[in-house]
Amino acid sequence: MGALQARAKAPALPDGVQVEKRRVPGPPGAPDVTVFVYRPPNLPAGAAAILNIHGGGYVTGSAAAYHPQSAAYARELGVLVVGVEYRLAPGTPFPGPLEDCYAALTWMARDADTLGLNPARIALVGDSAGGGLAAALAQLAHDRGEVRPAFQLLYYPMLDDRTALNADHAGRGEFIWRPASNVLGWTSYLGHPPRMDGVPAYAAPARRADLSGLPPAWIGVGTLDLFHEEDRDYAQRLQAAGVPCEYVEVPGAYHAFERFAPDSAVARDFTASALNALRRGLGLS
Repeated sequence: MGALQARAKAPALPDGVQVEKRRVPGPPGAPDVTVFVYRPPNLPAGAAAILNIHGGGYVTGSAAAYHPQSAAYARELGVLVVGVEYRLAPGTPFPGPLEDCYAALTWMARDADTLGLNPARIALVGDSAGGGLAAALAQLAHDRGEVRPAFQLLYYPMLDDRTALNADHAGRGEFIWRPASNVLGWTSYLGHPPRMDGVPAYAAPARRADLSGLPPAWIGVGTLDLFHEEDRDYAQRLQAAGVPCEYVEVPGAYHAFERFAPDSAVARDFTASALNALRRGLGLS
């Protein structure tokens, strides 16, 4: 299998989900991309699949750290899950991280038969910066026309660099992801401080004018999250463009609240809403 040959195979995760580490062809002129493939027991042929894109403000985080989440998707939904270890800024600014995600997506579609998935039933999933990359990937895949993702699930996505230019955030962003962190993340990813003009296509998904034709979406965010306004606006613009988009707003919730208080009722409801949206988006019974 060459570059697609598994480099290492991790032990089975609890509940029978198997995770396998692979290297797949990267973008032209760039290194191969590490991915983790999660396979639940008794996966049927032609299964639905998820490309899971980790968060971290474009500057930190890893797919490996998302083993529990990716394995949970595989177990709960009975789908194949691929986690992508994209390169991080500032060492690799835009478009490198996005192109790594695109390389993982096209590999999934190209090797669908070997992987046992249906390339027409791939959902893009991401949180925070991973949600921004998932949204940008949906746009990029739409325009290139090689792969057509079926759905995009965006947890409090980092979509708009212009939020970093705001002086007043109306009390949002006081917890977990603060305005200073947002400036650092966008500066690292763009390769320059945020500014009103001169930002290339796909770098900040919220800047795209025409959202028509994109995959159906679910967007969830808390009202105390720094990204609340940009996420709400993006959801409304998707809806106005004729893209089915379920928008879930959690009053009083901060950035990534469901990770810090997973057993709370609001976190359970939030996670259940996301899983149900994935079931619908992927045509799962």
